[in-house]
Amino acid sequence: MTNKETDFGYEKVSPIEKTKRVNEVFSSVTNNYDLMNDVMSFGIHRLWKRFVVKISGIRKDSCILDLAGGTGDITKLIYKKLGKDGNITLCDINEDMLNQGRENLINTGIIKGVNYIRANAEHLPFRDNSFDFIIIAFGLRNFSNKNTALKSIYKKLKYGSQLVILEFSKATIPLLDKLYQKYSFKFIPKLGKAISGNERSYRYLVESINMHPGQEELLLMMEEAGFKNIEYYNLSGGIVAVHRGYKI
Repeated sequence: MTNKETDFGYEKVSPIEKTKRVNEVFSSVTNNYDLMNDVMSFGIHRLWKRFVVKISGIRKDSCILDLAGGTGDITKLIYKKLGKDGNITLCDINEDMLNQGRENLINTGIIKGVNYIRANAEHLPFRDNSFDFIIIAFGLRNFSNKNTALKSIYKKLKYGSQLVILEFSKATIPLLDKLYQKYSFKFIPKLGKAISGNERSYRYLVESINMHPGQEELLLMMEEAGFKNIEYYNLSGGIVAVHRGYKI
């Protein structure tokens, strides 16, 4: 793969083309995105997200960026932990997902105290050293250039602050990996077709999971971006992992 190519599922495309296609994928699944997450993970994704917020150690006065925050699940959890001096920004590159996130939060009574920004993670429009925490939940694998995004994120964190990434990873138990692969490729696209009428987009999502770096590879990518004291936690047998690193 050349420097001018990146992965879109199992295809190799230009970064610009990937950004365009990913945007189309998420616009096509916005209306059923939360329902599909519940169905595909049997609701377990909610426990994964709660774990992320719990280990982050968020303070009441924290300034937080929920990057690729989509429909606002992480923002909703974090908002409950913030005081009057804290603030959170929900950021996503996809306008439809961002609008859905705003609507979801308003419907749960969260009207004030959240900023909404549409932006590309590779070129974040914030001042350097702005955030106490940046959290990415199931968004990193969709970035066209993960290394560029990690470096951009590093710049926007304050010194002593942390990046937390929740993402699909590599199952650590061979039998579990085999069963998960079978479930992913045979059933998830069919579920997508049955619930949202969109099999193709969910086939991409499955392929993107398989193309995403494993636990150790992502750790090295974070190190190359400048992060220190990096650690990761395997959840559900490594089907997903939480990586945490600090800007020191």
